[in-house]
Amino acid sequence: MKVRYIGVTDNMVLTHGKAYTVIAVEKGWYRIETDMLGDYLFHPQQFEEIID
Repeated sequence: MKVRYIGVTDNMVLTHGKAYTVIAVEKGWYRIETDMLGDYLFHPQQFEEIID
């Protein structure tokens, strides 16, 4: 699944407006590969789903 980050940019983690691939969904949270720090879990409310 592809999602777009709608939160505030954090240069080491996520960039506002950037599309990310959800690696997995774990207990309702999205596991996403961050910009520089590896993969972490994030609350889905921080993203909007991109529909192809």
